[in-house]
Amino acid sequence: MMHQKIKLGMVSLAALAITGCGDQNSSDSNNGIDMSVEAIHERVVTLDTHVDIHEDMTFDPIYDPGTDTPQQVDLGKMETGGLDSAFFIVYVGQTERTPDGYALAEERARRKFSAIHRMTEFYPDRIGFANTPDEFEEIASSGRKVATIGIENGYVIGKDLERIEEFYNLGARYMTLAHNGHNDICDSATPLARLGDSEEEHGGVSEFGYKVIDEMNRLGMMVDISHTSIKCMMQATEYSKAPVIASHSGVWEIAKHRRNLNDEQLKAVAASGGVVQIVGLDGFVKYYPAKGPEVDALRQAVATAAGDAEWDGDKHSSLDQYVKGMEAIDAKYPAGTVEDFIDHVDYAVNLIGIDHVGLVSDFDGGGGVVGWNSAAETMNVTAEMVKRGYTEEEIAKIWSGNTLALWRRVDEAAKALQ
Repeated sequence: MMHQKIKLGMVSLAALAITGCGDQNSSDSNNGIDMSVEAIHERVVTLDTHVDIHEDMTFDPIYDPGTDTPQQVDLGKMETGGLDSAFFIVYVGQTERTPDGYALAEERARRKFSAIHRMTEFYPDRIGFANTPDEFEEIASSGRKVATIGIENGYVIGKDLERIEEFYNLGARYMTLAHNGHNDICDSATPLARLGDSEEEHGGVSEFGYKVIDEMNRLGMMVDISHTSIKCMMQATEYSKAPVIASHSGVWEIAKHRRNLNDEQLKAVAASGGVVQIVGLDGFVKYYPAKGPEVDALRQAVATAAGDAEWDGDKHSSLDQYVKGMEAIDAKYPAGTVEDFIDHVDYAVNLIGIDHVGLVSDFDGGGGVVGWNSAAETMNVTAEMVKRGYTEEEIAKIWSGNTLALWRRVDEAAKALQ
């Protein structure tokens, strides 16, 4: 029989607390409870709300998640690092909004949906798929890992509102309204010149975008405002009849990248009853204005040398020219660390309250900081929170409790709309 774990958040362990920043490897002398980081991970459900996948996951043996893959996340790394669960991501980058562009985006999205479900079908003893918070908790308490799905870039629905329900039925429980580049739903925080984007196209959310939000609310699909422009983000948050999620964003006051959220935005998410998942992506944790253009130039040079017009991370990121080029750039601009990452968490907790903050890596989509650069290093994040005096109950909220509570609030809002 599979070993079962008792996870904080599923049962009441409020009496457990980490007092101060003491020895992480000691036991509580008063009640004999092991308060080491490893033991905390046995009791707390850890959830990463944004893990990208390779489009060949489960289709190519190299990307078999049941083996040791070149990816930052696979089942073995999750088991090593104590990462219990993830929203695996159906991501499709923005391209020209043409019939061919829409068709290819849909095709790529369906392949990724299939890949995620194939993972849980191939390894049912190691990971299960959750469509609801209750299913999530049931799987986690069995000792297995938990998978669910988020969509990154509403472009994948094309102009078809009915596709939202179809993708919901395939397991998608949140959708990022836009990615890099404007789409038919709303404006992006990062317009793409190569697509002819101006600074804004819709002035925030489009007329179609409001219909998309209505349908997401009706179904119980979380509205994800990461990647969107400030106007889109504020309009969507105010309009949505359910609380919103920022699935992978940082704090603008600490790192002034346009993808990060300013204080007004952070407060708006909290006021809606939503959660901001603080992202451990180096460029959002520590921002160097000159670094981005240098990386963009390198990527274009690598793509050109490979005979391609545009950068394709799946194809080009392992090429020697890119690897060496990034080594030089990273040496010039020191990477963010777990400590820098938790600085963002501290800021958000202090500004909007601990009930509205979560954690996310964006692994295999650019994510990672020194000390948390794969799922195998997940315990380092918990260790840093212990060091700063977060209690076990607080750690449980930040790792998963807040997000699961949000998921339930969104489901309740959907029921009220029926």
